Amino acid sequence: MNPKYTIDTEENKKFMKALTEDLLRFGHRFPSPCGSSYYLGDDGTPWTERPRETWITCRMAHVYSIGSLLSHEGSEALVDAALKGLSGELHDTENGGWYPGVTEENKILPNKQCYAHAFVILAATSAVLAKRPGAEKLLSEALALYDLRFWNEEEGLACDTWNTEFTELDSYRGLNANMHTVEAFLAAADVTGEEKYRIRAGRIIDRVIGWAKDNDWRIPEHFTSEWVADLECNKEKPADPFKPYGATPGHGIEWGRLITQWALSTYKEEKDRAASYIEAAQKLFNRAVEDAWNADGAPGIAYTTDWNGTPVVHDRMHWTLAEAINTSAVLYRVTGKGQYGKLYSEFMEYLDEKVLDHKNGSWFHQLDEKNEVIGTVWPGKSDIYHALQATLIPYHRVDVSIAVSVKMNRK
Repeated sequence: MNPKYTIDTEENKKFMKALTEDLLRFGHRFPSPCGSSYYLGDDGTPWTERPRETWITCRMAHVYSIGSLLSHEGSEALVDAALKGLSGELHDTENGGWYPGVTEENKILPNKQCYAHAFVILAATSAVLAKRPGAEKLLSEALALYDLRFWNEEEGLACDTWNTEFTELDSYRGLNANMHTVEAFLAAADVTGEEKYRIRAGRIIDRVIGWAKDNDWRIPEHFTSEWVADLECNKEKPADPFKPYGATPGHGIEWGRLITQWALSTYKEEKDRAASYIEAAQKLFNRAVEDAWNADGAPGIAYTTDWNGTPVVHDRMHWTLAEAINTSAVLYRVTGKGQYGKLYSEFMEYLDEKVLDHKNGSWFHQLDEKNEVIGTVWPGKSDIYHALQATLIPYHRVDVSIAVSVKMNRK
């Protein structure tokens, strides 16, 4: 294998560092005048006609907080712009919490999403580490609001969507928001020292492992209000960007990394207790790769499969590859198994040959089953969050959140 794609070679480290800088340069034009994030086009030009969404604004605050910790020029001003948006036009001063976004005409998008609020927590934790003004206040408010509106202590899970006024709770329950809640809670525990958030992350993880184990390690994504799996949800709209039908292999892969991080951070001195979770993480990753990687005659990871592991939506999403790079590296470090190092190399080669935009920068966000760039689900390049993390996680500590690990490396 080309050393450029092989983990722990100097060539791969150099390649990853170049990718990091390329991504950070690419995203500079995201802030709107009020701070909320524009959706970026293929060459990084803002698509101003699209809504300026909270989850994208949070992701950009997060990545440029990391950029600040990496001494990337201009990062501090970009974080501050995003925080301005989160404390300003995206914030609901009347009902609390954050709107999903605002339109080109500055009209508020309705409802309150758990998904977006989890990213507010993540953004705030990273901004605290970067010592940006207002970050600690944002984090305190985000955690308090999340505790009040989204976390269900009895169930050990988070609900999904309220109306704007927080008076009506939608009956849908989903694991995508809970997955990013785990990410946010782990960051919150690392940054604040409040271990209750790590404990909560573990409660979510236990539920997810149970559902996956009962379903041949393919994770049900959609549930009723009683947390009964709805395996037929969106069968008529299988490529939905947030609620696709069937199993989402990329999520199985991403859960594998988060479970590993949680287990190692929770059971620091109890390797036997961590081992069962790391075994579950491997089963999730292995199942997803077996089902979706190179599954249809061409390289790439299929977006979704049915409940027997047959690809349904064959398109390749950049975020799935990013998480595959992350988790293969993490499992290689934790288990020492060569299969994960080999897969890492395969993913890196595919990234370089098919997914990197060598002309405009950043990564193509969607390709079809022939690896031609398309934009039916994810046109343009909305943000750099998944891609940037994938250039960093393979060479940072596996038991702490990435922004924390980056800051540790500075010392």
